[in-house]
Amino acid sequence: MNDLVKQIEAEFESFQKDANLQVESGNKAAGTRARKSSLELTKLFKEFRKVSIEESKK
Repeated sequence: MNDLVKQIEAEFESFQKDANLQVESGNKAAGTRARKSSLELTKLFKEFRKVSIEESKK
């Protein structure tokens, strides 16, 4: 679970950096990367939910 949380943190940092570049300077490529990161975060959050539920049953 610790690895999963670290993956989420790293992906969020990437998302945040690219989203800020898009907002502040209108960087279209950064917007594309931010959208890709948001999809990856969705997958990671779903995995976190599954793992969290399994660990709470123990």
